[in-house]
Formats: sequence, structure tokens, C-alpha cells
Amino acid sequence: MHRSAPSAIAVSGALCLAFLLVACGPPASSPSTGSPEATATSTASASPTSTASPSATASTPATSNPEAGWKAYTTADGLTFDYPEEWKITDAAGEAAAGGVFVKITNANGKNLASLRTNMVTGSECTVKQPFGVYESQPLPALEQNGTVPRYTFETRTDTAATDPKLMTVFAYGITTAPEPTGTEACPIFHFFNWPPSGAMFGGVYDPFDTTPGNEMHVDTPEVYMGTQEYKNIKKMITSLRPA
Repeated sequence: MHRSAPSAIAVSGALCLAFLLVACGPPASSPSTGSPEATATSTASASPTSTASPSATASTPATSNPEAGWKAYTTADGLTFDYPEEWKITDAAGEAAAGGVFVKITNANGKNLASLRTNMVTGSECTVKQPFGVYESQPLPALEQNGTVPRYTFETRTDTAATDPKLMTVFAYGITTAPEPTGTEACPIFHFFNWPPSGAMFGGVYDPFDTTPGNEMHVDTPEVYMGTQEYKNIKKMITSLRPA
């Protein structure tokens, strides 16, 4: 179900990142059951679950041939994605879970666009619900695990109790195995997906207040941002994720 976001559109980059990595939770029920019962907080940790996984510091170029102007990146634990050649990938191996991978993707001006983490352990409980919006949703069959197909989504949650416009609304894009929300309220954003040996995340946040040099002018709504080349490239990069 696609819903428009509330008119108050604001987000803090730091708040968004914390929301994604610490306070996310899957809906308490699937869309077929109607509205979830309770509203949500959740936890997500990057604790190791397997000592047999490859080292997080190792990565090799992919063998695929992306289109002109794009490169391919392959992680040590066997995932590949394509990205614009002018973007930069930083290996934050020291922050990764043991046996996992943590890479950050930035543009030429250093703007954080997305991050990929693997071997993550996630736990969540839906205890708080908020008004939501879903701008787009696309299944990713290449990442199917045990009959579950994750999807790429760009969505929002609004904290109606917030008084600071910059802290009121979170906009995030990424891969998730959570059911698409329904009704008028939903659990917090849960951009994690099933991937051996545990879980992974690949996504980022949209901040209409970001002041990184090189940003396009007058991009202050998610609808406008979706029309920018930056967003189109981010979506293309994330949805290209596949087994190496």
C-alpha cells in the first residue's frame, strides 16, 4: 500500500542513522492481518554468530562487467553490487561484526549515501507505531532466502510528539524482509534482510536538511529527491546487490 508522507518533512542525519541501526523493528503482523497490535521499539546489534565467515577486511573486485561509468564491488563474504565509479567505498572493517563486512559508500564530496553490513544479529519488538509513508517498493528475487524475497523500499515514519521539525520525520531507503505496512500507522523502519549466517543491511537515509556541497538545489521533499540522479543511482546500486 502506498501512502503519501505527512506534509511536515524533516530529519536529522544522526537521528536517522540511530533510528535505522538501533530503533528499528518489524511490523507485529503481516498485511493480511490488518493493523499491527502494538507499537514499537526495537534493537539491532552486530554481534558475531559464526567464526567460519571470511575476514571483514578482505574484498576483491567483482568479475561482472557493469555498464560504462560504473564499477562492481564484491565483499569478502560473497555479495556484489555495482556503483558509480566516482563514488567512494570505505571499508570500515574495524566496526564490523566478527566475520562480517561493513562498507560505507560516499559521493565525490564525501556525502554518506549508504552502507552495507553483514553477519548482523537483529532482535526487535514492536512497541510504538507511527504514521508512515511508502514511496516505492520493489522485490529483489536475487536475494531470496528460504522462500523469503526481500524488497527495496523508500519509506518514512513521523514522530507526532516531536516539536523540532528536523527530528519529526525519518526518511530511509534500503532492503528489508519486513512485510509492507498497512493501515494508518506502522512499526519503526526495519531495513534488515535475511542473509547467511544471520542478517544484513544495505541502505541509507534521506536528509532534506543536508548541506553537503554539490547537492542539487531545492530538493526538500522525498518526492523531488526521487527524481534526482543521485537517488536514481542509489536505488540502482542497492537493487544490484546479488550473490557474487
